[in-house]
Amino acid sequence: MSLDYEIIGITVLWTFLYLYVIIASIDFGAGFFNFYSKLTGDDNIISPIIARYLSPVWETTNVFFVFFFVGIVGFYPDTAYYLGTTLLIPGSLALILMSIRGSYYAFNSNNKESKLSWSALYGITGLLIPASLSVALVISEGGYIEETATGIDLNFTDLILSTYGWSVVFLAIISVLYISSGFLTYYASKAEDKRASDLTRTWFLIWTLPTLVITQFTFLGLRSHNYEHFVSAQNYWYLFGLSLLAMLVAVFLIWKRRNYGTAFIMIMLQYGFAFYGYGISKLPYILYPYININDSVVNENMAFALTAVFVLGLLLLIPSLILLARLFLFDKDYVKGNKKS
Repeated sequence: MSLDYEIIGITVLWTFLYLYVIIASIDFGAGFFNFYSKLTGDDNIISPIIARYLSPVWETTNVFFVFFFVGIVGFYPDTAYYLGTTLLIPGSLALILMSIRGSYYAFNSNNKESKLSWSALYGITGLLIPASLSVALVISEGGYIEETATGIDLNFTDLILSTYGWSVVFLAIISVLYISSGFLTYYASKAEDKRASDLTRTWFLIWTLPTLVITQFTFLGLRSHNYEHFVSAQNYWYLFGLSLLAMLVAVFLIWKRRNYGTAFIMIMLQYGFAFYGYGISKLPYILYPYININDSVVNENMAFALTAVFVLGLLLLIPSLILLARLFLFDKDYVKGNKKS
């Protein structure tokens, strides 16, 4: 595989994963906040806003993740060998949780009143799915996989007792709540629902400090777990600095009740800078120390075909997402509840 295909391919795949992180976080967090609002008695304020968001987009959430998964295996088949076995348990758990979330819509759509037990399953799975999927990022840093004469073994003891691993898991959960509350604040303001936007604004400000703290814990945990990656990440300090700056702007705007749309763009930039900074500093490794993008695992013709397909897929999905948002999510009548999806 030529260097150009390697760089383009991994960039497109990383973009698919980034878009999944943003879209799925909004979805997962919205489900949890819907459940939480029922417990606190605020569901009459925020549940209609959440329902209007989830109705047209819940089926599209996993499209970006599927593209990433198929792409990473297509470009680097060794990932199926190394991660297929080691992620059997967390991967299976994530699939079960996704099935439970899908079942929620089937039950909920046939009943006028949503039961608390269904909302609980939907909300709790929304936090457990990113937690289980984040294990893949933990394992990719190396130190947990052992090659033996019989194949691949995952050291579950070291993984479970890893402070770095738990910091990544908590980062995934907290990020879901942070990103989702930021978007819901913007969406409620678009609906001109002051009570809902004030409620979600409070949630966002509550999760701001935990997001900052867990990010620092994760970065420090990387230092003790994979010092080589930690040193490499320091070379891209400006990306992480821009991420922090974007976060400060977002928090300031929402705290001052100004430009909620701009604030959410800043949240996306915050995670974009950090996400790409993490990814770039990790190169050339995908899985320490077994897989790196310089290893030619597919021929050049296949590499070109895969690159073309996924670039076209990205160019198709992004406009489709924008069209979906314009026709439904941010339609003036729909966002206010005056039109059904």
